[in-house]
Amino acid sequence: MAVAADVVAGTLAVVLAVALLSPRLVSSNSEGDALYALRKSLSDPDNVLQSWDPTLVNPCTWFHITCNQDSRVTRVDLGNSNLSGHLVPELRHLEHLQYLELYKNNIQGTIPAEFGNLKSLISLDLYNNNISGVIPPTLGKLKSLVFLRLNDNHLSGQIPRELVKTSSLKVVDVSNNNLCGTIPTTGPFEHIPLNNFENNPRLEGPELQGLAMYDTNC
Repeated sequence: MAVAADVVAGTLAVVLAVALLSPRLVSSNSEGDALYALRKSLSDPDNVLQSWDPTLVNPCTWFHITCNQDSRVTRVDLGNSNLSGHLVPELRHLEHLQYLELYKNNIQGTIPAEFGNLKSLISLDLYNNNISGVIPPTLGKLKSLVFLRLNDNHLSGQIPRELVKTSSLKVVDVSNNNLCGTIPTTGPFEHIPLNNFENNPRLEGPELQGLAMYDTNC
């Protein structure tokens, strides 16, 4: 009877340990799945993503990934890595992501609207790629966003007015695209230099409140 009791106690201890750990494992696996979806969407001739092994418990040991003490992904650093392909909406599962650095690659396609769910994001650096489509208005939901650098792409459409309410924004650069309309002048845009909007042939000057529609020439 004592042996049976010990077995039961041991089993309960294991079950309890698994129960306590499972939220972290689930979150880490979902983050790994999201990042692996990105890997599958990219061409990687220099094998910079070779360590991205989806069979591992979490992606915290992968190169170019940084995690916090709770094993949640906080940084993706893949700038200037000779990558091509497209971005994936699965990245929305990186709830603790603060820095998404994918600049100076050959990434094509559009910016997923789901990036507006990256509630912890501080820096979105996608400059010097071949990204097309519009700047998603959902980026206005990112209340911690400080750096938004989308310059030197093929973006079109208007600068979303939703970004005007993102008071945390300090740096916005959308130069060298094909944007249209006018430049916002309120909120954080009040202090953004005009050369951060240059070389958009269809983009008008700063909007005149009450006098000009911001979607002029769109």
